[in-house]
Amino acid sequence: MHGGRVDITPDILLKAYAAGIFPMAEDADDPSLFWVEPQERGVIPLDGFHISKRLARTVRSDVYTVRVDQNFDAVIAGCAEPGFDRARTWINARIRRLYGELFDLGQCHTVEVYDADGALVGGLYGVRLGAAFFGESMFHRARDASKVALVHLAARLRAGGFTLLDTQFVTDHLAQFGAVEVPRRVYKQLLRNAVEASAEWYVWPRGAVVSGTEALRALKAA
Repeated sequence: MHGGRVDITPDILLKAYAAGIFPMAEDADDPSLFWVEPQERGVIPLDGFHISKRLARTVRSDVYTVRVDQNFDAVIAGCAEPGFDRARTWINARIRRLYGELFDLGQCHTVEVYDADGALVGGLYGVRLGAAFFGESMFHRARDASKVALVHLAARLRAGGFTLLDTQFVTDHLAQFGAVEVPRRVYKQLLRNAVEASAEWYVWPRGAVVSGTEALRALKAA
């Protein structure tokens, strides 16, 4: 406890996710966190993931190399950067520390997108619990890089037997992939079923490079 403030631990955070709650900060300079439980929750049905023909061509071309869990610090730093669509970020120092601890415990994961020169140009991170994956944030520094990360994420979840991809909210960006809002009551049932089930994040090994063709094949699998 610091100055009357009870610290959120990784265990508390995982219990919150299992209950349908997640933390946020007002901005990067605000040290405090608050709990969020939306009335309408954003999810992307994994059996209805939508990808445009143009993006599918980009994914299939392997213009980017996609890896997982290689550089958490760089990914969350990228997610915390201001961008053309956001002047500020909600990722503060406590968020970085807390999710870094979850990463060390194997409960937080990254999908990382690298260009031909080996530079990190996009990615995302999120929390895994049972057969549920809770997407936290994504970023891009090159065209379609975050979209490619999301496609590879959905493919890994589909191949690994996950049943819930939680996006917290629905944005125009996520809606193009099939994201929908579900009422809290419905979400709680989806969440309960997913948390009680099991899935395999490393359905493809940690160090493996998954091709775009393989990712697209996983998304189309019955």
